[in-house]
Amino acid sequence: MAHHYETLEVERSGRVATIWMNRPEVFNAFNEQLIADLGQACAELDADAGVRVVVLAGRGRHFSAGADLNWMKRASAFGEAENLADARRFARMLRALSDMSKPTIARVQGAALGGGTGLAAACDMAVATSDAVFSTSEVKFGIIPSVISPYVLRAVGPRHALRIFQSAERVSAERALAIGLVGEVVAVDALDAAVAALADTLIAGAPQAQKAAKDLIAAVTGRPIDDTVSEETAQRIARQRATDEARDGITAFLEKRQPAWLL
Repeated sequence: MAHHYETLEVERSGRVATIWMNRPEVFNAFNEQLIADLGQACAELDADAGVRVVVLAGRGRHFSAGADLNWMKRASAFGEAENLADARRFARMLRALSDMSKPTIARVQGAALGGGTGLAAACDMAVATSDAVFSTSEVKFGIIPSVISPYVLRAVGPRHALRIFQSAERVSAERALAIGLVGEVVAVDALDAAVAALADTLIAGAPQAQKAAKDLIAAVTGRPIDDTVSEETAQRIARQRATDEARDGITAFLEKRQPAWLL
């Protein structure tokens, strides 16, 4: 049975589940409850074999304005121990989103600021509207984009991060595309169609192979291309070829029929 969330709506359509952040009155800014709900929704959908693709979206005009001001105000009164517990909860939620075993798409419109940029970067891929705007604005408040940094760095690399982490400047959709923060920019009225088309493309792939592909990227990124990496990549493809899924996929292609995962 699907869980009821205070700050989210989870919509299922065929094999695609959309997690809607549902605090439009505060531009989907997150507080303790939204962080807890997002973590739980990721776990629920990851365990659901009927869901092949997960979309993260925000109700209203904006994807997410980042941290809720009231939450930040409460946090500013915390001691270090309370701040650490708070940051760990946020870090766990981003890990839960990033580590999902199936493809994740950020559907970004309007503002994706601070932690909102982090949420978009923690998804496997992002589609944004031409009016979307991103920012790692933390230094403006005397803090740093620490918990989101691994995901933003994975997306844009250290060179771009050095600028946007220190400048806290607004990053347009066009620039976000150029630096790798998003993979596609579309007109405002074309967002849903673009996300649906990408989801359809992803559903055509084999689910175990997609998980193995995510694991492969995590395992190989940043490592020198040496004998160890070459051997590991050879072993990974050998293991994958021996799976029932791979055997069915190759046979289906040769026999010009649908593979089992599409039936």
